[in-house]
Amino acid sequence: MSLLADLRTMKAMVRGRGDEAAPLKDRLERFYADQAEDYDRFRERMLHGRDELIALLPSPPGARLVEFGGGTGRNLERFGSRLNRFADVELVDLCPSLLSVARRRCARLGWSNVRCVEADVTAYQASSPVDVLYCSYSLSMVPDWRRAIDAALAALAPGGVLGVVDFFVSEADPPPGRARHSAWSRWFWPRWFAHDGVAVHSEHLAYLASRTIRLSLWEGTGPLPYLCARVPYYVYVGRKPPV
Repeated sequence: MSLLADLRTMKAMVRGRGDEAAPLKDRLERFYADQAEDYDRFRERMLHGRDELIALLPSPPGARLVEFGGGTGRNLERFGSRLNRFADVELVDLCPSLLSVARRRCARLGWSNVRCVEADVTAYQASSPVDVLYCSYSLSMVPDWRRAIDAALAALAPGGVLGVVDFFVSEADPPPGRARHSAWSRWFWPRWFAHDGVAVHSEHLAYLASRTIRLSLWEGTGPLPYLCARVPYYVYVGRKPPV
């Protein structure tokens, strides 16, 4: 069963997201519709650093939490009992198939404080200021990712916390103390992921650093299923500057 599920997922990945001129929602649905039920199991072996990110996020009682590109809602389980501390949680995603899985998860686990919202994160507007907002492997799938970061910061209250985990490659000449990837890595990974509409590059961290007060940064690598290579990823936590 597990091998068949992997084959379904890999078939969708080989097929890709289709016509890049189509609306993003249509491309996401085309890509994820056939793999939504298998998404979590396959991505557990592929999307590294999520536990580390969520462990770094604060969870003050009564706070508001938002996840951009929350997909199936699997990341919310990583909060454990801390999820109950939040007065209000919004899971925002544009893909109906993934949101269907998320809504069933919320019902099964009795998350009465969680709402699943179908929306484009670049146009997200919070009904009231948000205390904690995070993006888990979603910025690399948003064509206008800078606008997504801007929307996240607009939603956050002054002093609110923004967390991001995602794939990346280093600059050719990174700042001292930062990860330095080989020319092969910087060439290979952007091309490997581009077929599935995932934009892997070096620009996320510089933009995050320009818009937030950095609290934590980790750069690592992790394995991918059925591929003898380790993909680079980062975990970033920053604070929105006070007014």
